[in-house]
Amino acid sequence: MSLSSAINTANSIFSNTAQQTAIVSKNIANASNSDYSRRLAMLGTSGNGAQVVSIQRAQNDALLKQNIISISQASAQGALFAGLETLKSSLGGNDYETSPSTYLAAFRDSLQTFASTPGNTTIAATLVSDANDLANSLNKTSASVQDLRLEADKEIAASVNTLNGLLADFEKANGGVVSATAAGTDPSDALDQRDKILRQISEIVGISTVTRANNDTVIYTSDGTVLFENSPRKVTFQATSGFGATTVGQKIYVDGVAVTAGKGGNTSGEGKLSTLLQLRDEIAPKFQTQLDEVARGLVELFKEQNGATTLPGLFTWTPAVPPATVPPAGTIVPGLASTLKVNPLAQSNPLLVRDGGFNGAAYIKNTTGSPGYSDLLDKFAAAMDSNLAFDTATGLDGTTSIMDFATSSVGWLEDLRSSASTANDNKVALLSRTQEALNNETGVSMDEELSLLLDLEQSYKASAKLVSTVDAMMAALLAVVR
Repeated sequence: MSLSSAINTANSIFSNTAQQTAIVSKNIANASNSDYSRRLAMLGTSGNGAQVVSIQRAQNDALLKQNIISISQASAQGALFAGLETLKSSLGGNDYETSPSTYLAAFRDSLQTFASTPGNTTIAATLVSDANDLANSLNKTSASVQDLRLEADKEIAASVNTLNGLLADFEKANGGVVSATAAGTDPSDALDQRDKILRQISEIVGISTVTRANNDTVIYTSDGTVLFENSPRKVTFQATSGFGATTVGQKIYVDGVAVTAGKGGNTSGEGKLSTLLQLRDEIAPKFQTQLDEVARGLVELFKEQNGATTLPGLFTWTPAVPPATVPPAGTIVPGLASTLKVNPLAQSNPLLVRDGGFNGAAYIKNTTGSPGYSDLLDKFAAAMDSNLAFDTATGLDGTTSIMDFATSSVGWLEDLRSSASTANDNKVALLSRTQEALNNETGVSMDEELSLLLDLEQSYKASAKLVSTVDAMMAALLAVVR
């Protein structure tokens, strides 16, 4: 090897080492950045020796796609579980202490006590007080259900706005990747940014991707609707200002195609939009129908009858048009639970529950005013444990007692919540594993980078030694010439 060749080799080593050291330094600086993929300086050989030929970005497309799916599933399940937990909290927490079924049981106990001592006005007042508590529980629970729907609707609106912003950002990042790839320059930074945006999008809506020439990426929703191809598709949604039992929320549209809601406690939805729709349009309305049927059952049980005419007795409600008769058996009256109330006459005269007459003298059963009269109270107490007809659209048994129906309603909610909780744990664990697997493939290992730095240091020392040797040889050669 000539001295000039030796100098060229040393210069090449210095240049390669500098570039490799810069890459390693960048990796170390981003070791804690979960959106960063490790860079690798790939060496090749030429007539002048080794040289850096390219900077490669560590990636694993299969693991990235699985990670994106796991993010969507975990996000959807988490949103569903959070909504069900909110609903559970409104019912008193772990033991559902403030649920209508709890107050219904207390009311029945008071009714049975009053039936055994019908002349006791204090117990009569307690019964009316418990009836008020029961009606208030149904009112408050119904309001909580509609509040949940309203909050879900607001979150949908915010998420749609965020999604449209992310799609605009994706267009820029994707353009940067395509341009860099076409120009033959390093697209790694743009790829990191694009992958980060994809993960953020997947939290909102389930997606799949297809990569085309020059690393151009097309995004589809999980049901196959195009979300991005060359440019973002518009995601539209109209928020609703308030919710009642009859309110129907607006749909979410992606390029004119409606987004579908998830199904079940272990939801089939991907991305939180699907389970926000599930909460707003399926779970909460279903629970509302159950509350409405409990309220209608109370009106039916405590009705007053005179011939073929039946009118609300102890329990009534406030519809837009005052009812002429008690609602038909087994038919939901939307929103009845939200306005159920105790007949105002019971407040001033609790003994009307014993005697009858909320609707006038024609409806009085205790015509003699006997303090020991208990026939009507016994009838009410027996009716609470007897079968009634309930609307099967509630998802519960259509023929059962009001006590069992109210208990089943809480059981339905708890079963759904329990299923969602288990599924949430599983999906979070799966996300953790896929994230770990992806990080093992693309993340920065400090041990590896520091080891590589030591190797680069030895390479630098060897190159410096070569330069030192050449310098000594040149000095010796010059000394001989002189």
